[in-house]
Amino acid sequence: MRRRGSAATSPKARAIRLLARREFGRAELEERLLAEGFSRSEVRAALDELATLGYLSDARFARAVAGQKAGRYSRRSIAAELRAKGVDAQAVDAALAEASIDDAAALSVLWARRFGRAPADEREKARQVRFLQARGFALSAILKVLRDAARGAPR
Repeated sequence: MRRRGSAATSPKARAIRLLARREFGRAELEERLLAEGFSRSEVRAALDELATLGYLSDARFARAVAGQKAGRYSRRSIAAELRAKGVDAQAVDAALAEASIDDAAALSVLWARRFGRAPADEREKARQVRFLQARGFALSAILKVLRDAARGAPR
């Protein structure tokens, strides 16, 4: 079940090609290689070698994701995504600490950039709440931002 045109490609070579495009977590990269038909033992051996060489790092992957999503998603959402991709809790915590994500500031800036004005009716309010909740922000914080906007208070 290997990719067309990649006859006799080793899992190490394929992993390097994937890593050249973007960072991957170990578990995510392992899944991709297994899906391409490589055996679990050869995939694990290749990934161990790449980790030893410094090409594969869950900590670096976590920092990249946290940096990319900071300001657009909540800490909770970023942490959940990283855990779902198999990154260990220590790497997640370190990446979030390094990114110094402030949920309140991120929520306020995101709301102002996306909407910029208080909702005119309940339907618009529900739409704004759904959007911000999908980004992982707490309902109480969202409602506070919307109340402040309705009062004309500075965000």
